[in-house]
Amino acid sequence: MSGTVFSKDKCTEALRLMLLCRYFENKTESLFTQGFIHGTTHLSTGQEAAEVGLCMALDEEDWIVPTHRCHGVTIAKGASVFSAFSEMLGSKHGLSKGLGGSMHMSDKAHCNLGSSAVVGSGIPMACGVAFYLKRIRSKNVSVGIFGDGATSRGSIHESMNLASIWKLPVLFFLENNLYGMSAKSTDMISLSPLYKRAQAYSMPGFSTDGNDIEAVYHAVSEALSLIRSGNGPVLLEVLTYRQKGHSKNDKRVYRSAEEEQEWLKRDPILLFENKLAENGILREEELRALKEECLCFIEKEAERALSRKDERLSISEMEGLVFAKSVGEVQYDI
Repeated sequence: MSGTVFSKDKCTEALRLMLLCRYFENKTESLFTQGFIHGTTHLSTGQEAAEVGLCMALDEEDWIVPTHRCHGVTIAKGASVFSAFSEMLGSKHGLSKGLGGSMHMSDKAHCNLGSSAVVGSGIPMACGVAFYLKRIRSKNVSVGIFGDGATSRGSIHESMNLASIWKLPVLFFLENNLYGMSAKSTDMISLSPLYKRAQAYSMPGFSTDGNDIEAVYHAVSEALSLIRSGNGPVLLEVLTYRQKGHSKNDKRVYRSAEEEQEWLKRDPILLFENKLAENGILREEELRALKEECLCFIEKEAERALSRKDERLSISEMEGLVFAKSVGEVQYDI
C-alpha cells in the first residue's frame, strides 16, 4: 500500500472526523430502533471519506448545500454534534430548532445553507450562492452536493447549464453510491461514467475514488483551484458505496450479500486505518485511543441531547420562525 501524503496531524484529524461521522450514524440508527426518533432517516455509513475529504479541502467560508443524506457532511463542516442529535429529537436546541429533522439541517455559522428532502433541489440554491459570491468578487466557492439518482433531474441540468454560461464558482459534487433508492444507477442512467455529463455543459469533469480520503481531498483541491481561478464550475464524481439502506426501513433486497461484503472490504475508515498503521503514522494504541475518544464524545453528546429533548419551541415561537411577518412589520435594508 502506498504511503500517505498527509502529515501526521492531518491524518489524525481526517480519521477523527470520519470516526465521528460513523459513530454519529451508528448512534442515530440505535436511537431510531429504541423509539427516541420518529419518522425516517438516511444514513451515509460508508461514505465518510467523500464527506470528510470534501470538507477538509474547503475553506471555512466556502458554502455547501447537502443532500437529504446530510448528517456526515454537516458534522464534517463543523456543526455541533449535540445540535445535530437535538434536531432529530425535535428540541429547540437543534440545528433547525427541531423543525427540520433528519433531512433538513442547516448551519449558517459554518456556511451550510441546509439540506432538503426534495432530490436535486439544493443544486439551484448552490448556484444562487455562487452567483452571489461572484457578484461580491469573493474567492470563495459554493458546493452543490447530489447523488447519482439526482443526475437525471431537470434541476441539475438547468443548473449546470446556467453555471457554465455565467462561469459561476460552484463545484458540482456528485456522490455516486451506485444506488438511487432501490434502483442500480447503471440500470437507470444512460451515461457511464457520470462525470462525462460535464462535457455537455463545457465544464471540466473528472472522477475519483470516494473511499480514499486523500484521493477525494486532492481531487477537490484540484477542482477548487480551477474554480477560484475564475474558470467557472467543475463536476467531480466521487465513487463510493452506501452500506446501509436508502432509508431506515430499507432491507436492501435489491442487492446481494456478496456485493455488500466485497464493498465492506473497501470500507473507507478501514482502508485509512490500515494505511496509517502500515506506514507507521499511528501506532495501534493511538488508533485505539482515538476510537475510544470519538465514541465517548458521540455517546456524551447524544445523552446530553436526550436529556433536553423535551425542551421544544412553543407554538408562538415556531410561528415566528415559519411564517413571514405582515407587510407593515417588514423592514427592508436597501
